[in-house]
Amino acid sequence: MKAAILKNQQLIETRPLQLGEFPKPKPQPDEVLIRVSACGVCRTDLHIIEGDLPVTHFPLVPGHQIVGKIVESGSSCVRFKIGDRIGIPWLRKVCGTCPYCVNGRENLCDSSQYTGYHANGGYAEFATVPEDFAYPIPENLTDEQAAPLLCAGIIGYRAFKKSSSHLGGKLGIFGFGSSAHIIIQIALHKEREVFVISRGEKHRKLAEELGARWVGRSAELLPVKLDSAIVFAPAGEVVPAALKSVDKGGTVVLAGIHLTDIPALSYEEHLFHEKKLVSVESNTRQDGNELFQEAAGIKLIPYTTSFPLSEANEALIKLKQDEITGTAVLKIQ
Repeated sequence: MKAAILKNQQLIETRPLQLGEFPKPKPQPDEVLIRVSACGVCRTDLHIIEGDLPVTHFPLVPGHQIVGKIVESGSSCVRFKIGDRIGIPWLRKVCGTCPYCVNGRENLCDSSQYTGYHANGGYAEFATVPEDFAYPIPENLTDEQAAPLLCAGIIGYRAFKKSSSHLGGKLGIFGFGSSAHIIIQIALHKEREVFVISRGEKHRKLAEELGARWVGRSAELLPVKLDSAIVFAPAGEVVPAALKSVDKGGTVVLAGIHLTDIPALSYEEHLFHEKKLVSVESNTRQDGNELFQEAAGIKLIPYTTSFPLSEANEALIKLKQDEITGTAVLKIQ
């Protein structure tokens, strides 16, 4: 099969993904094999390719926001049938027996594995997934629209829940990329007022189009104190500004898998008055199921920009340079 293959970690500007032939995966007894139609391009892919996250094996096929139809099932699979359209997400496997898994916090499982990281992903014509970790795709979403929901959407949704945002509350969003443009649609549907801080003009324009109450380049210009905030930008220097922007008792959620170092915080200025700073790690399957229910119910429509598989490096370069509005999606078939 054709795939975009990573043989060693390098800066994306060197175009390290090589398009070539790669062995077609064979599903294990608990896995299904899909013919990939679309795969979202995620900032986590960039962190993997550039070495911000350690890789356990090479060669590696990245990609974990995957949509396609099942063409083969393992011997123990019963949940789906051949021809079903499913999504393969970032979270691929957990042990199911540790205290985290048993208590509904499988995202913290020490044995967790991830698609496009521990196992080869969706920058390819075929991909596998344990059927218990796949999602059926709502009929109202195209393959291209569904792809960003499988990581950007799910992680953003968990961050939104962790923000403790309340009806009529003032929610701040710092950084307006793939996750943020999905979550603003959910937040507005749930009657939150959304305030967006982004350095990118294209991103600010999209935030305005989607209905943000206020959009600006700096938190210092915010017209009100926020009840909560989500930091989607992978930049630690944003965190103090986000903490200063929330009112007493406010919550700031860090939604990225990788964040540059956070500068020193002042207890009085940034954390006093019972402010809360919370991180998000991956997601649970419950988060994913809830998100897809939301997506079907409110007609959530991600904004996407398509690239052929042969242009995976270019898509990631544009992502790094903040030139993508919404989400970049590789069209495989």
